[in-house]
Amino acid sequence: MSKSEKIVQKLDLESTITEEDIPAIDLYMDQVIQLFDAKYNESLRNEDEKVLTKTMINNYAKGKLFIPIKNKKYSKQHIMLISLIYQLKGALSIKDIKSVLEPVNEKIETEDFLLEKFYHSWVTLQQKNAQNFLDEMKSHEVEVENQGADEIDKLILLIASFSNMSNAYRKAAELLVDELSDKRKETKK
Repeated sequence: MSKSEKIVQKLDLESTITEEDIPAIDLYMDQVIQLFDAKYNESLRNEDEKVLTKTMINNYAKGKLFIPIKNKKYSKQHIMLISLIYQLKGALSIKDIKSVLEPVNEKIETEDFLLEKFYHSWVTLQQKNAQNFLDEMKSHEVEVENQGADEIDKLILLIASFSNMSNAYRKAAELLVDELSDKRKETKK
């Protein structure tokens, strides 16, 4: 197994909360946290890291990153939105996440918006991205191998290469957040 395959296996990128994983009944906050822990706990870097906490959920609610909760219970829609937040927070600021999810939340409250269909599309993309990521990592690994460096230098070059790509994807996502904000301003005029 290559280094890339080992990393991807540890990251467990294909693990996600699917629509089928979300109970049809509303959940209390502790149950939401348990659901996320069960799905993502294996992919954490160390024991000190948390998938989701009460404070995080409360901050998302206060920041209006998802539709208001009712009777201290979280619906299937809330869990889908929290899952999206969980995926976005590794690359985007809370302010940017709010900009991204604002139109979704507005559609949920004002239109006949099928969040389930939108979320299914996201899960499908995420699954495809996991395979694309492995292919891309293997390509970087081959490039580093071709540099003829010693093992430590190869690790450093691989880390730098992955960081460089991560920054490029994050910056591209930020540009798209700005474009989304501009388009929303234009439509409100």
